[in-house]
Amino acid sequence: MAYSMTGYGRGETILDDRRLTVEIKSINNRFCDIQVRQSRVLQPLETRTRELIGRRLSRGKIDVSINFEDNSESAYAVHCDLGLAKAYASALRQISETIASPESVSASQIARFNDVLRVESARIDPESVWQLLETTLEQAIDNLMAMRRKEGGKLVSDIKAKATRLLELKEKVAIRAPLVPAEYRQRLAERVDSLLNDQARKFYDEQRLAAEVLLFADKCAIDEELVRLDSHLHQLSSILEEEGAIGKKLDFLLQEINREINTIGSKANDLELVQQVVEMKSELEKIREQIQNIE
Repeated sequence: MAYSMTGYGRGETILDDRRLTVEIKSINNRFCDIQVRQSRVLQPLETRTRELIGRRLSRGKIDVSINFEDNSESAYAVHCDLGLAKAYASALRQISETIASPESVSASQIARFNDVLRVESARIDPESVWQLLETTLEQAIDNLMAMRRKEGGKLVSDIKAKATRLLELKEKVAIRAPLVPAEYRQRLAERVDSLLNDQARKFYDEQRLAAEVLLFADKCAIDEELVRLDSHLHQLSSILEEEGAIGKKLDFLLQEINREINTIGSKANDLELVQQVVEMKSELEKIREQIQNIE
C-alpha cells in the first residue's frame, strides 16, 4: 500500500524523572528534507536522530520537534561567585558604617544580588539519553506512518478510479480509430463527386482514391500507441499495489502515459477522437496532482 507524504505523529516516554516528547510533521517534497528542533543537551545526538528518521522516511519535508525534561536532582548545578559575594558584603558594610546603621549583612541578602548565584543545566551523557530518545522517535514515526498509510490508501483508491476511467476512454478510442479512414474515404468520394460531377471518374479513378485513403490511414494509425498506453495503464495499477516508496515510479510512468496520449492526439484527425483525448488528458492531470502527495 502506498503512503501519503502528509501526516503527523507524536511520541512520549517518561522514565524515572526524565520526560522526552517527540512531534513529527511531514508535507510534500521531492526529496527527504529533515529539520530538527531540540534541546541543547540533545544536540550531540542530532546525527543519529537524522539517520533513524532517514531509514524510515524516504520523501517529504519533515519537521521534528524534540523536548527533553530532566527533573532529577542531578539535572541542575548551582554555582556561587564567592568573589562577587564578598565584594557585595564589603560594600554593604561600608554603607552601614557610613550611615551609622546597625543593620547586619546576611547571606540571604547577598544571594539575591545579580550574578551571585547562577543555575546551569548539568552535563548529560548523550548515551544515557539515546535509548530514551530512540524509543520515543520510533513511537512518533510509527504514529506518523499510520496516518500516512491511511491517507495513502485514500489516494490510491482515487487514482485507481481515475485509471479505470482512462482505460474506458482508451477502449472508446480503440473502437473509434478504425472507423476514421472509412469515413474519410466516404467524405473524399462525396467531395470529388460534388466538384467534378459526371467527370469525377474521368479525372479521379478508384485507384487514386484508394491511394489517398491509404496515405491518410497510415498517418492517423494509432495501433502502436494504444498498445503501449494499455500496457502503461495496467502497470500503473500494478505499482499502486506495491509497498514502500512508489511516488517516483508513478511520476515517471505518468510521463510515458502523457507522451502516448499526446501522440494519439496529434494523429487523431477526427473530432470525436480529439474530444476523448482531451478528456484523457484531464483525467491524467488529476492523477498527477494526487501522485505528488505519494511517497
